[in-house]
Amino acid sequence: MPFPALLIGAWLLDRVLGEPRAGHPLNGFARIAGWLERLLNRNNLPAAERRKAGMLAVGILVGPAVLLTTLFTLGPLGWVVELGLLYLCLGGRSLREHALGVAQPLARGDLAGARAAVARIVSRDAQAMDAEDTARATTESTLENGNDAVFATLFWFLVAGAPGAVAHRLVNTLDALWGYRTPRFTDFGYAAARLDDLLGWIPARLTALTYALAGLRPQAVWSAVRAQAPQWPGSNPGVVLAAGAAALDTTLGGPAVYTEGVRHRPTLGTGQPADADTIERSVALVERGVLIWIAAAIALWAPSPLIP
Repeated sequence: MPFPALLIGAWLLDRVLGEPRAGHPLNGFARIAGWLERLLNRNNLPAAERRKAGMLAVGILVGPAVLLTTLFTLGPLGWVVELGLLYLCLGGRSLREHALGVAQPLARGDLAGARAAVARIVSRDAQAMDAEDTARATTESTLENGNDAVFATLFWFLVAGAPGAVAHRLVNTLDALWGYRTPRFTDFGYAAARLDDLLGWIPARLTALTYALAGLRPQAVWSAVRAQAPQWPGSNPGVVLAAGAAALDTTLGGPAVYTEGVRHRPTLGTGQPADADTIERSVALVERGVLIWIAAAIALWAPSPLIP
């Protein structure tokens, strides 16, 4: 089955069904990853050994899954497997539900409800957030997950089919679990973080282009990515967030309160402060971006009238 048909089918399944309410494979994968990390990441290991242990863990968790995916897609019904796996790897409806779960109480002036909702999607101290902090954190999460759970997944599916999409989502999940600069994870999570950076380099820039087109502000996005993205910790998130801030004409970044203290981050964008409407527009931006990808896929795969 051609890529556009699989993309449209998986996108429709995600829109209609959303993520499985119970038994999502990524949840099971995260539990296995947690067990393996506790087994291999021992406190008495020196830094170099922790890095080796982290590399081994990534190989054990990702390699067999990608191999099995490849084997299952080779049969006569391989397209069914590919369709199902792309659907499971996409997170568009979940992104929408989590973001609007913050925007709706925030729009009603229910800051306590918005804080409770944002605590489910970011690791910051939600109780220390005011309304703008809450809207900014949710918008940032929406834009980043638009890249990680939607456009990067589509890119790797385009490049390497279901095995590519699965590899990306698993590595991205490991980075989310282990990619922290803490005494426990700085070395053990190094391999997962670096591999996620590598797999995300091209998709992040395609996401920036997508936001520029979907937001109809290509010049503003280009200027923001050039001037502001290099200041952000992590080149891929910087590109995505700078592009998203410019496309939405809002201001993101700045100080953020975590349990371990305040992180002073650069400011991205030069527009209006984030609010509930900004969250809703960020969701719409991602969804218009998916339509752009679908249109591009159809155009690329359509037979050319110039070729007999």
